[in-house]
Amino acid sequence: MANLRQLPPLAALRAFEAAARHCSAKLAANELSVTPTAISHQVRQLEDALGVALFIRQPRQLVLTPQGRELQAVLSESFNAMAHAVARLRAPPQRQAITLSATPAVAARWLLPRVSGLRALHPRLDLRIHASHEAVALDGVTADIAVRYGKGQWPGMVAEKLFDNVFAPACSPALKLRRRGDLKRHTLLHFAVPGSKTQPGTWTAWQQQAQVPALDVSAGPVFSDETHTVSAALQGQGVALMSLALIADELRAGNLVQPFGPQLPGLPFYLVCPQARRADPAVAAVFDWVKGLQPPGEAA
Repeated sequence: MANLRQLPPLAALRAFEAAARHCSAKLAANELSVTPTAISHQVRQLEDALGVALFIRQPRQLVLTPQGRELQAVLSESFNAMAHAVARLRAPPQRQAITLSATPAVAARWLLPRVSGLRALHPRLDLRIHASHEAVALDGVTADIAVRYGKGQWPGMVAEKLFDNVFAPACSPALKLRRRGDLKRHTLLHFAVPGSKTQPGTWTAWQQQAQVPALDVSAGPVFSDETHTVSAALQGQGVALMSLALIADELRAGNLVQPFGPQLPGLPFYLVCPQARRADPAVAAVFDWVKGLQPPGEAA
């Protein structure tokens, strides 16, 4: 069987293809950075090797013979394919950035410790985390995806429930808090979203259920960032009413304890993105990654 890779020299094929494309040895020489004489020499060598004439040489123009046209069509297609392949290999990796909006506590306590997992799955994808209590626009500018707490109903959005949000008193074990009645001898730590008319998990709402006598639920420091409330509780500065999901690691490690109830149900957390962008590959990669994360509080 004949070896189909026994081709004429590549330099001769390139010289002929360029000359055939330009119908000029001079223009081919300019493209390949050689002299017109070199182009003519390479084409002559190719014609001798093939045993056919590829050009009809006129004073100011090269005219392809039928055999020349046939060879040019194949060579032009082949050189174009090679050029595209080389360009793809040389091109720098295409990086994409997706912005995920979440509350500061969800971002710091649930997402950030797990970001390396997304990088391992999608090394060319850059995750930008936007920490805010506001439901920012998912317009592809401010953010692309969000973790929001609510009822799961946002027009034009895909919303998938991530985990429940339940609040209960929690504190450092160093306080040795055992009974509700002892709360009045401890500092109450408060978390309040700035400017929000509906505050999740307030001591006032807890007191309505617990009915602890002589407990002043208006006293104590107020933090606008839930992570600061958690830090204060870890340092033994008081008792906080906290989302049990977001302090699951501290409860499991014994750095915080939940001494008693009642527990207050809050609005669940949902993963949200525009319906029109759910199938976008970069958006889908981050959406599916968050959806696949272990909910806080559950054993791995």
